[in-house]
Amino acid sequence: MDIKEIETFVLIVRTGSFQKAAELLQYAQPTISARIKQLELDLAISLFYRGKQVTLTPEGQAFYKKAEEFLLHYQSLSAFGNQLVQKPLQKLTLGISDPTASLVLPEILTVFKQKFPLVTLSIQVMDANACNQALQEGLIDFAICGEPTLLSDQLFEPFFYDELNLLVYDTHPLAQEPYVSLAQLKNETFLMTPENCPIRIKIEQYLKQALGTDYQKIEVTTSLAHKYYVQKKIGISIFTSIAHSERLPHTVVLPIDALPIRPAIGFLSSTKTKHEQELIDYFKECVLDWFQQKGMIYLPIN
Repeated sequence: MDIKEIETFVLIVRTGSFQKAAELLQYAQPTISARIKQLELDLAISLFYRGKQVTLTPEGQAFYKKAEEFLLHYQSLSAFGNQLVQKPLQKLTLGISDPTASLVLPEILTVFKQKFPLVTLSIQVMDANACNQALQEGLIDFAICGEPTLLSDQLFEPFFYDELNLLVYDTHPLAQEPYVSLAQLKNETFLMTPENCPIRIKIEQYLKQALGTDYQKIEVTTSLAHKYYVQKKIGISIFTSIAHSERLPHTVVLPIDALPIRPAIGFLSSTKTKHEQELIDYFKECVLDWFQQKGMIYLPIN
């Protein structure tokens, strides 16, 4: 079966005439008839009733539907191949912090790749300070992260302020409470992110004010792992609502009263225009659209 035979068959059906199809294809009618005859031999079916009018057989009607679908895919594939030849491949390297990298980014990428299917993406998962350093060294094009401790020539644009909540196991004494205060967490074991994590630093400041030294801690450097430790009753976790959004069975998320920590998520960019700027701008647009659709966007807090 040849692609030209299929294209000829579809054109005959659309024009309603072997002669019109031959004129459009700039072939003699016997050539067109020969293509259809060969196609019928390949398929072992009759596509047309023979007569003065072009009339499809039931088998021809069924094949026509599939042939149209096939040609659409073929044309799309052909256009894709032309893009590969005509346009140099582009690459975008993104720095991003968890939990956004794991819980938010996959949905955003599906939208971005629909418009830029040929762009090669490199996703570098790291904390905000590492994103800042990588941007300074030219290792990434931009980042989605919290605010770094120090900024030099970079621009940080926050678009969302998260809340902190408490993740406990379902048999914890506080699991049925509508909310908790830090004063209720005396002698608990807290799962902590790294010591240089800005969120952890602020959390510990408030814990020390409320509890003094009456608590213990276990450092588990990725916040996404905390839920597994909570589920096994190893400790409890104070972290962002995004990090706790996909909780495990037998765990409970509780609001925390009077804890005014609102970690920012934002774009970390160079102040210089980059040659990938079109990609960066559209990627940012996709991110903002996602947060807006989730009702999580996006005005800085005064």
